[in-house]
Order: sequence, then C-alpha cells, then structure tokens
Amino acid sequence: MSEEVAMTIKGLMLDPVANSPIVVLKDDADSTYLPIWVGIFEANAIALELESVETPRPMTHDLLKSVLSTLEAVVTRIVIDGLRENTFYAKIHIDSSSRSLTIDSRPSDAIALALRTKAPIFVARSVLDEARTIKPDQASEDSVKKWLEQMRPEDFGKYEM
Repeated sequence: MSEEVAMTIKGLMLDPVANSPIVVLKDDADSTYLPIWVGIFEANAIALELESVETPRPMTHDLLKSVLSTLEAVVTRIVIDGLRENTFYAKIHIDSSSRSLTIDSRPSDAIALALRTKAPIFVARSVLDEARTIKPDQASEDSVKKWLEQMRPEDFGKYEM
C-alpha cells in the first residue's frame, strides 16, 4: 500500500485557459498544492458545502450521506489513489457494523462526500509524485495563473467527465 498524505481543500478556482473549475488540495504542512480539474456541477457541490449553504432539497451528495447514515455506515476517509492518462481516481472507504467497503469514485464526488461527512482526505504519495503540483512559492494568484497558462493540455492531470 502506497504512503498516503493528508490533504485539505485550499479552495476552488477557475482555470483561465480552459475556463474549468479546479479544486486545489493542500497538504497539512502547506508544502504542496494539488490542482484537480472538476466539472461545474461537482465544483458547485463542493462550493455549497465549503460555504455552508443549505439547499431546499438534498443534493446527490447529501442524499448519499443520508443513505449511509440510515444504514449506520460511516465514511472513514477518501483517498485519491491513481493518476492514469491524465485522469485522477479515488476511493471512498466506508465502515458499517458488518464490514468495511472501498468504493471507486471520481475525486470530485469523493471530496464532496468527504466534506459532508467530515471524513479526512488523503492523496497517495505516488499520485503526488506523478501529478503536476504547485509549491507554496508558486501559490500567489498571479503566479498560479501564469503557471496554468504555461501548461499544455496533456500536463493538466485532469480527469475526463
């Protein structure tokens, strides 16, 4: 099993080149930021939870949280554990009274669920080693925009919808 690095959400931003939302994860030491391109609906689900906005009806991730709670299952963590052909992969780890489960997920859905269930977010060290990451000295808004503008599409490490 690969070493896993605890991460939290640094924020959401818009890729000025592709005009796509990006969720930026950061490690606990603030030494590495990992940008992950996400779809607009997933970015919205993440933003709503980050801003503590209550919706009049449950969103998909709220529904999943409710189902898990009803089944007395707990999300113990999510892990972004793969990067293949510029696509990130994640797993949702769930414990119930009878067993432990690992469910494949898109990173954005796993992150949205982790926020709602207060589950920790991890990224496999191998993914951080392979992905394009941002170091804090690059982290000012202007320098991040310049960094993004210099990237080629195949450098993005984004997942396909």
